[in-house]
This record gives sequence, C-alpha cells and structure tokens, in this order.
Amino acid sequence: MQPSAGPALPHTRARSVHWITTAAVIAAVIGSAALVQPAGASTGSPADAKAAPAAVAPPDPRAAHFPLECAGAPVDVVDRASADLDGDGRPETVAVARCHSETGTPPSGLYVLSADPAAGADPRIVETLVDPKEQRSFKGLRIDGRTVRATVLGYSTDDVPRCCPDQQRDYSWEWRSGTYYEIPGPLANSV
Repeated sequence: MQPSAGPALPHTRARSVHWITTAAVIAAVIGSAALVQPAGASTGSPADAKAAPAAVAPPDPRAAHFPLECAGAPVDVVDRASADLDGDGRPETVAVARCHSETGTPPSGLYVLSADPAAGADPRIVETLVDPKEQRSFKGLRIDGRTVRATVLGYSTDDVPRCCPDQQRDYSWEWRSGTYYEIPGPLANSV
C-alpha cells in the first residue's frame, strides 16, 4: 500500500459518529417509507377490510325441473359437476338426469343448469347437451376449467339389453362465443 502524499482528510476516516449518523438516516428513510401508502390503500388491519362477496352456490339439480317423461316415476340425478363455465362469475351445474327405474338403464339427459336470478326460484336449464331421446347414458362426468367432459355410452342395436351398453366414446363440450360446442373424442367403440 502506498502512503498518502498529504495529511489525512477528516471525511476519509470513519468514526463512530459517522456510523451512527448513517444508521439514523437509513432508519428514517425506512420508517418514512412504511408510513407512505399508495392512494386508496387502507390503513386499517385486514380484519377492518370490507368482506369479500360471498361465493355463489352452484344450482342444485335436485330442485330443477327436467324435461323427462317418467310416467309418474321420480327423476334421478345420477351425476353432477359444477363450475363457472361461461365466465360470468356464477357457477353452473352440469347434471345427468334420468327417470327412476328398478331394472335396466333408462336413457339419460345431460343438462347445464343456471341459478335463476329471482330469489328462491328453482334452477333453470340453459342448455341440453345430450337429449334423452338419443338413448345414451354417461360415466365419468367432470369439468376441467370451463370444459365439460364425459364418456357417452350407447347401444349398437335395439337388441342389446338396456343394462349393458356396448358402445362408448369420450366427449367434451366447450363454452365458446355464447354457446356450447360438442367435441367428440377419438373414434374407438363409438356412439
């Protein structure tokens, strides 16, 4: 190290007063930053904040009126799944419904239900994805994001017993541009 050519300057030597002054300035900057808040920020605790709006319950398919002709038998909701399919902030329920039967597998319908805006009103059917007249049943109903998925079961002929579907195919229904688009899966043992 090379010695300095002149006398030591007072500002080049660190003394304890310099360290104390530096620490005080840094503490003042940090303290003032904690007091300054963006416009519209709340100064209260999180408990003082306005409560978030309550989550909207999905429509209950047991309260819906399905367009099934059951000759006096009750309607069975055999599967359901719920999510906000159309992105409006309110969940829809997709339901598989059919007439009750002690034997066989009656045809099922696949319906999208929405809550009626009127307080206390029953859910309403906003879309029939598969009509029971198509003589289908379903397994594996689920919702991935805003896409409805299910395996559709069917019969190759009228001679196949209604208990035992012999055809199946995966389907998806996606909400796009105000309607549901049906997307059949790969053709295997198809319906």
